Amino acid sequence: MFWIAWKMLIGNRGKYLGIVFGVVFAALLIAQQSSIFCGLMSLTVSQIRDVQGPGIWVMDAHVQFVDDIKPLADTELFRVKSVPGVDWAVRFYKGIARARLEEGTYEQMILLGLDDATLVGAPAGILMGSIADLRKPDAVIIDDAGYTRIWPGEPFRLGRVFEMNDHRAVIVGITKASRTFQSFPILYTRYSQAVRFAPPERKVLSFILANPAADLDPTEVCRRIEERTGLQALTREQFLEKTIRYYLAKTGIPVNFGITVLLGFFVGTAIAGQTFYLFTVENIRQFGALKAMGTSNWTILAMVLSQALNVGLVGYGVGVGLAALFGWWSRSMTRLSFFMPWQVLALTAAAVFVIVLVASVLSVRKVLVLDPAVVFRG
Repeated sequence: MFWIAWKMLIGNRGKYLGIVFGVVFAALLIAQQSSIFCGLMSLTVSQIRDVQGPGIWVMDAHVQFVDDIKPLADTELFRVKSVPGVDWAVRFYKGIARARLEEGTYEQMILLGLDDATLVGAPAGILMGSIADLRKPDAVIIDDAGYTRIWPGEPFRLGRVFEMNDHRAVIVGITKASRTFQSFPILYTRYSQAVRFAPPERKVLSFILANPAADLDPTEVCRRIEERTGLQALTREQFLEKTIRYYLAKTGIPVNFGITVLLGFFVGTAIAGQTFYLFTVENIRQFGALKAMGTSNWTILAMVLSQALNVGLVGYGVGVGLAALFGWWSRSMTRLSFFMPWQVLALTAAAVFVIVLVASVLSVRKVLVLDPAVVFRG
């Protein structure tokens, strides 16, 4: 019976391709837009992921996400260090600074200040130079994408000089850093140097990076820090989640992408459902013949569902494949954010399942109430 259902399905290639097209369109749009959304969300937490080493981020109690900088007093570092269970703690600066280039133009940059003694939070993928070179006077390391943005078409070259807050800055290294939501060039320097580059403020300490003792749970250490200092202490994973939740709740990004995903779902359902219904109507005499030969309604139902499953699998595979191909192209040829985790594949699969289920339900009712005598009529 399933072989007969398959032959009926592909008997009219135009109708078959029309049903598959509706599912492909829905799967492509859902997977593509969901992946772009995940890519944008990954940009919001890229700098948290890039800071390797510390297990705990300590910040002002009212900080809502990683770019919501509320400076702390320098004395807070010593209070955090004194909390039982804290193995070590260092200063970390994060802010936006303006650089005056040799050409006389200005460029906004993300400025990251690392602890002078340990350089905790230093980038891992150094393309040119060395992390140790940050100990030199006026030294900074810039990310490769930022270098290309400032000096497009020019080869990487160390020793370039520019000004920040009337202070000299010298590029001593080039690194590979994750893209950020703001897309500004990223500069790494020592904390004491970052304070000189940044606009003058009474408080300049952005975050305190800490690590729990080896035998303690990081969440327990975070609780102790909050109790003793009144500051907000989060593990790396908690800070990632908090930042993403902020963008989900406070921006229109989820709504915009959600509307597009729903549009793809409804359009795919309409195309697949209508075409599948017309396919069933055109094959009503064949179904009638099967019922006249004694085929039960359950068998007819299984045949229709197998046809829908076939369409769903083909449409899902082609749609997700096209979305992945688009993502590969966009990441290599453009700067579009694209990230397709397994959750996107699962969401798309669930949506496709609902689409083919609705399409089969719309058509199977006509078959189940069919009078077998229709096959004997003219």
